[in-house]
Amino acid sequence: MSFPLASIGIYSSMVFGVYSNTLRFLSQLHHGDAAAAPALTDMTVASLVAGVLSVGIGTPVELVKIRLQMQTQPYTKESVKLKSTVPGSPVYRGPIHCFRTILQKEGIAGVYRGNVAMLLRDVPGYYAYFIPYAMFCDWITPDGSTSPNPSSIWVAGGVAGAVSWAVCTPMDVVKSRLQADGVYLNQYKGTLDCILQSYQNEGVKCCQEDQKVSYFPEPNQQCGVGEGSAALTEDSHPAPTATAVDT
Repeated sequence: MSFPLASIGIYSSMVFGVYSNTLRFLSQLHHGDAAAAPALTDMTVASLVAGVLSVGIGTPVELVKIRLQMQTQPYTKESVKLKSTVPGSPVYRGPIHCFRTILQKEGIAGVYRGNVAMLLRDVPGYYAYFIPYAMFCDWITPDGSTSPNPSSIWVAGGVAGAVSWAVCTPMDVVKSRLQADGVYLNQYKGTLDCILQSYQNEGVKCCQEDQKVSYFPEPNQQCGVGEGSAALTEDSHPAPTATAVDT
C-alpha cells in the first residue's frame, strides 16, 4: 500500500506541475502575461504536453504497481527458493526488487510495457479532464469573482474526473492487461493484439472490467490531488472566462 500512496503523489505533482507551467509559458508567449486567462488552444496544448510527459514516469510506476498486486500470496523466506511460475507463487519481494527484476529480464522495453496504451489513455484523458474542469469552474464561478471558491473547485474536479474516466476506461483496461501480462504467461503480443483479443472474447463489455483490472484507478489522482493542485494555481491564473476558452 505504501508504494501506490507514495507514487500517486509524485506522479500527480509532476502532471499538474507540467500542465500549470506549460500554461504559464503559453500565456506569456501569446498574451505577454503569464497570469493572463488562458485560451482554449493553450489549455489544449498544455493538456497534451502533460499527457505525453506523464507516460515517461507513469508507465514504470503503473507496471510495478500492477505486477506487485498480481501476486496473491505474501512473500516469505521459504518462497524465494521456489522457481514455480504458476499463479499464486510470489515472484517479487517489493517494488525495488520488482523493478530490478523486470529490467534484468525484459530490459527497457519491459519497463515501459504498455506505454502505447498508456499514451492513448493519458493524452485524451487529461484533455478530457482539464478542459471540462476549466469550463465548469467558469460556469459556476459567480460574476465578479477573480477565482472559483473551494466548493466550486471540488465540484468541477468531480465532474471533470467523471468525464475523463469515461474517456480513459477502454484504454486503461488494455494498459492494465498488458502490464499484468508477463508475470506468469504472455498472452498478448502488443496493444493492438490486446484490443482485438479483448473485443473478440468479451465484446464491448470488456471495458466494464476496469474496476477488476485497474486496482488504483486514476480518478483518485485527478479528483483528489487534482483539485488541490488547481487550487494552488489559482493565485497565478484567474478563473478562465467564457471569452478566454473560445477559439
